[in-house]
Amino acid sequence: MSWEPACSMEVLAQRSRFLDEVRTFFRDKNFLEVQTGVLARYGVTDPSINNIEAEEGYLQSSPEFQMKRLLAAGSPSIFQICPAFRKDEVGRWHNPEFTILEWYHLGISERELMEEVSELVNLLLGFSSYQTISFDDLLKQSFGIDGQSEDSELHRTALDLGYQDDNMLGIIDFLVATAISRLDNRRVFLNDYPSNQSALAKLKKVGGIEVAARFELIVDGVELANGYNELTDVVELEVRMEKDNNDRVRDGLPTRELDREFIDAMKHGLPECSGVAVGLDRLFALALGLDDIRSVIAFPHQ
Repeated sequence: MSWEPACSMEVLAQRSRFLDEVRTFFRDKNFLEVQTGVLARYGVTDPSINNIEAEEGYLQSSPEFQMKRLLAAGSPSIFQICPAFRKDEVGRWHNPEFTILEWYHLGISERELMEEVSELVNLLLGFSSYQTISFDDLLKQSFGIDGQSEDSELHRTALDLGYQDDNMLGIIDFLVATAISRLDNRRVFLNDYPSNQSALAKLKKVGGIEVAARFELIVDGVELANGYNELTDVVELEVRMEKDNNDRVRDGLPTRELDREFIDAMKHGLPECSGVAVGLDRLFALALGLDDIRSVIAFPHQ
């Protein structure tokens, strides 16, 4: 095992320049840079996220809950660059510790936020065109099914493609990843997710069907950003968190205590806003023409 950094000094210097560009981008838009805790009492209920536990609580998988507490307390639009942690995520585009850029823009929709995400990505990767495709249209184009299909049909489609697990979250992730790999476009926004994939996004009606006001940006087949028109209804928030814990029980995962401090902030009132998280290590690797985030991290997890 080498003591030396995994990436070159030249890459570290370029990474530093990228960070300067990102901060300048937000300061020019009058965002406030904030810093919240990496270690907190609560984890997240989302069954697709496995927090790393510590004696005093959990290493945070995102600064989302604490940033929303700042918004509820009256902050302006805010951004943060910080470490984030997810257990057992190792691979070319994954590391248990990674650098996240998260921002919340007051008073805009997720569609407007997509434009802002494009602006930032163009700054680092150079200008390019973007395609926007709905979740349903993506699956229809690839498999002739959509997000409203029965679980059994989704499962059968995944089995035919060689996916063996029967966990529905894993099945949907697999189908989406497979469909994305078939797209020719270099930069693709995936939006209008099914309502059961809403996470912490608001719901809206599109063509008479209720969908989640959320999006992902995929660049060269790599998921780069995940954004929402943020849920502001605290009652709906608690319903979704309880459903998450029920799904955890179904999947044999430990349940998570609900973050009461976040819930109390939501009761006080989260202002209308849209927010997004961007994997900066992935963005920096793409900007440098590299195909592994270990190439832009000084000391990745061994």
